[in-house]
Amino acid sequence: MEFSRVLREVFPLLMRGMVVTIETTIIALIIAIFLGLLFCLAGLSRKGPPRFIAKFYIWAIRGTPLLVQTFFVYFGLPQLIQSLGFNFRLSPLAAGIITLSMNAGAYIAEIFRGGIQAIDKGQMEAAMSLGFSRRRAMIKVILPQALRVSIPALVNQFIISLKDTSIISVISLAEIVYEAKIYIGRTMQSFATWTIVGLCYLAVITVLTQISRYVEKRLDYGNKGSR
Repeated sequence: MEFSRVLREVFPLLMRGMVVTIETTIIALIIAIFLGLLFCLAGLSRKGPPRFIAKFYIWAIRGTPLLVQTFFVYFGLPQLIQSLGFNFRLSPLAAGIITLSMNAGAYIAEIFRGGIQAIDKGQMEAAMSLGFSRRRAMIKVILPQALRVSIPALVNQFIISLKDTSIISVISLAEIVYEAKIYIGRTMQSFATWTIVGLCYLAVITVLTQISRYVEKRLDYGNKGSR
């Protein structure tokens, strides 16, 4: 049967590509969480310059397609640095991680902002009345609760970023879509190959979705009546 033959041939290649997909996503999300927290706090700052930089970053990233950001990082950024007299190149993996980190960081900043704003303002006032500075109250009292509130949304962002790696295959990042295109170019088996790729994504994302639902229930954000 043609489908089973394609499955035997392409499955090891797709698994190799899926490993790259997951590794790229995990590394990018770790960096993006730090970027998101940094720009979230900068956006909430009472100082004008940090707030402006954070708002501009979020506006620019959310307002441009991921494909454009990928080309900018992989082609545009090295050209800019080389024009300054430096020999600079980025590998597809490095460019993919940078692009995904920048992209996810803007959305995570908004997730954190929503989490912070969901915390009762009275808690900040209570902490400051106990002698905490505003900064210390944010770090010790507000942020731990905001992070807890944000966990389900962060899991959802992980799922989005995982799917977004398929776009970054345009710069030859050897993730699952790139491996599939290489195989199709050699065998012309488009239907079977893309069907298997879709099933691989569905399997991974189904697992992540179940993890997200479990986390929501553990944090009391699921349906309490279902307990």
